[in-house]
Amino acid sequence: MGAARLLRYLLRRILQAIPVVLGVVVLNFLLLQLAPGDAATVLAGEAGGAPAEYIQQLRERFGLDKPVPVQLAVYVKNILVLDLGYSFRNASPVLPLILGRLWPTLLLMGTTLVLSVGGGVLLGLFAAVWVRSWKDHVISLLAIISYAMPLFWIGLMLILLFSIKLDWLPTSGMEDAAAFYEGWERAADIAKHLILPAVTLSLFYIALYARLMRATMLDQRGLDYVTTARAKGLAERQITIRHVVRNALLPVVTVAGVQVGGLLGGSVVVESVFAWPGLGQLAFQSLFARDLNLLLGIFFISSCLVVVVNIIVDIVYILLDPRIRVG
Repeated sequence: MGAARLLRYLLRRILQAIPVVLGVVVLNFLLLQLAPGDAATVLAGEAGGAPAEYIQQLRERFGLDKPVPVQLAVYVKNILVLDLGYSFRNASPVLPLILGRLWPTLLLMGTTLVLSVGGGVLLGLFAAVWVRSWKDHVISLLAIISYAMPLFWIGLMLILLFSIKLDWLPTSGMEDAAAFYEGWERAADIAKHLILPAVTLSLFYIALYARLMRATMLDQRGLDYVTTARAKGLAERQITIRHVVRNALLPVVTVAGVQVGGLLGGSVVVESVFAWPGLGQLAFQSLFARDLNLLLGIFFISSCLVVVVNIIVDIVYILLDPRIRVG
């Protein structure tokens, strides 16, 4: 595909994504309106109770006294100019709060994607090559066990083993702030703190990709083009690497794009267990504080991330399979 055609495709996908993101924004806003209570009642409750007049003043200050359609129209108008509102709980604009927590989440998600996709593809490849052998059975059994275990339980068990029993890794946080590391020392410290949460979040998806890759590999090896390649005298290793693996990666790439949304949801649990200062932990805190502006801002940034990743997935599809053509 030429560069000009690819650019037109990207522009068209971006234009298609705009109404999708706006639809998600509207839906999230309306769903949060169904939850009981608001920021005014939470703040009044933390102050030990307050008269109805004071709560009404807070609602007027926060704009919560207006009808829901008016609040929605104001919010959508602000979103169009990237004004995500003000967090009264944190006494700060929402956008800087989210941007401050975004890169830890992206670091955790990126590491998890690399570990889960890389590990799952390799295990699925080996399981397909060693099909119906004891090695295949071991990989399949481990995948089923990893898939069935809850994330919070895995995280707690890893902390118990590697942090408390063996004292190899830190229990929580993103870095040792009291050490004042700089440069490569700080990077090494962050990487050390990253191991447990990334492994915890990766195990579920490694199992998923291993099972998917194994099934797709076995399906591809029975198709006509593989039979033709064997008839031409190609070695099994050449057929597997050049043809079967490349085609088997297509569904894995699809699931990897969908995984981003699941990672954002799973990061809420993992970041809470390991006190990782990302968007998941911030969303958990804002939910209990009824900080709707902050929560809606997190949802908006998360939906944008999912849309961007799915566009990237479509481009990877084109690179992996030249048969795919963009209309």
